[in-house]
Amino acid sequence: MAQTVKPANVDGTFDIEQEHDTIIVVPAVDLQELDYQRIEEGARIVLDLLNSTDIKNVVLDFHKTDYYGSTALSFFVKLWKKVRVRNGRMAFCNVSEHEKEILHITKLDHLWPICPSRIEAIKAVKE
Repeated sequence: MAQTVKPANVDGTFDIEQEHDTIIVVPAVDLQELDYQRIEEGARIVLDLLNSTDIKNVVLDFHKTDYYGSTALSFFVKLWKKVRVRNGRMAFCNVSEHEKEILHITKLDHLWPICPSRIEAIKAVKE
């Protein structure tokens, strides 16, 4: 099953698990703009993890959150670009109605599959 990867200095922003060539990134808190430094540090750690491994797919699981702002959206786009270079895929799951609305307004809802469950998101990145 999934093994948990605990990179240093995530500062409680993201929980990270690995399942084969896929990492599951779980925002542990709402990614609000007032926490932009914390979000950027957590994002840097996730991106460094991708740079130092053969992982090619990413699932973002939002079951612990209800909101993200522009700093988080910027991180999602950076993550997506890195995944694309590796010929990988990215999917979102357990997205709240509020988070779906943010993706829709920013037109980012067309870039990634938005799945109702983690199992479906993992399946989507492996297809």
